Amino acid sequence: MEKLFLSLALCLLILSSCDTVNPPSKVDADSEEEEIELSVQLDKIKLPAGFEIDLFAEDVTNARSMAISPSGTLFVGTRGDGRVYAIQDTDGDYKADITHTLMKDGNKPNGVAFRDGDLYVAEVNRILKFTDIESHLDNPGEPEVIYDGYPTESHHGWKYISFGPDGKLYVPVGAPCNICESEDEVFNSITRINADGTGREIVQRGVRNTVGFTWHPETGDMWFTDNGRDMLGDEVPACELNRANKDQMHFGYPYCHQGDLLDPVFGKNKDCANYTAPAQKLGPHVAPLGIEFGASAMFPAQYKSIALIAEHGSWNRSKKIGYRISMVPVDGDSNAQGYETFADGWLNEEADAAWGRPVDLEFMADGSMLVSDDFADVIYRITYKG
Repeated sequence: MEKLFLSLALCLLILSSCDTVNPPSKVDADSEEEEIELSVQLDKIKLPAGFEIDLFAEDVTNARSMAISPSGTLFVGTRGDGRVYAIQDTDGDYKADITHTLMKDGNKPNGVAFRDGDLYVAEVNRILKFTDIESHLDNPGEPEVIYDGYPTESHHGWKYISFGPDGKLYVPVGAPCNICESEDEVFNSITRINADGTGREIVQRGVRNTVGFTWHPETGDMWFTDNGRDMLGDEVPACELNRANKDQMHFGYPYCHQGDLLDPVFGKNKDCANYTAPAQKLGPHVAPLGIEFGASAMFPAQYKSIALIAEHGSWNRSKKIGYRISMVPVDGDSNAQGYETFADGWLNEEADAAWGRPVDLEFMADGSMLVSDDFADVIYRITYKG
């Protein structure tokens, strides 16, 4: 009987389909708890000296990944809501006053990217394009399908997308599970395609689930977040900030986690030394998503080489962690130099309850930073006053 229970436990460990970015319920049996979760409390947000936070847009249901055009139109994808928004500040007061709904009933249209007047949207298995989108925001029509060959599995199927310095669109494909080996090599990877949808290739491997990446403003290296596996306890594995300075690197999943922890099942007969360790270990289960270097005309100069990371927050840790924006300074040799908090206050640590969950970061033309929140359904604007 003991062996049977052990076998069942092992099966549950392997087959678990949990995900560190699943949102907690907004509804709680305790009405006071529900009020804590659903009210925006800007006065609770703590920032470094000289920084301030305000609301840029409200009632943006399930606001996830963002992309901004040179003219200032903010495009916002969603995951559970199925919509894609275009948000405008037409009077220049840094408050959104028009919200267009470009798409409804999409298949987790999380990722958005803007290039040469066109808006690209990533669903689970395909990439869509709205041509010359800003000329018809109020009547976008049906988008063009430029590629539909990604897997249809919905687990970790939502995608963050962005154009790289090479002009290609980078598209991750998450693991279709909590922890498993996949027969299809496209899982656990970062791919790229041409802007017309041709030429798909796998660029990086061993990546469980990245929902945010960017390129260093000076070195051009790709930096990306990765959500660690679940069901190994509260303290391991660490989520990761990774650096890719070339193509065809392998970052360990599902064999090695956090650069030095072999998986209890899939790590047998493996060696962590054979995989690329993270540039910086992040907190366990903090669910890091969007990332940007603070190369802003508004922020102090030292932020140019600081990676700012939106931590969505843990979903099943016994005590919540994350729900903040962290920062990782990077030196001239592209080495991470620590891990600190930039902004927090979305999590009430005493009550162990969160009222907001940062998702993505995007800089406006003036250098201020936008932060999406898919739990509070808002977009914040962080400025530096000095």
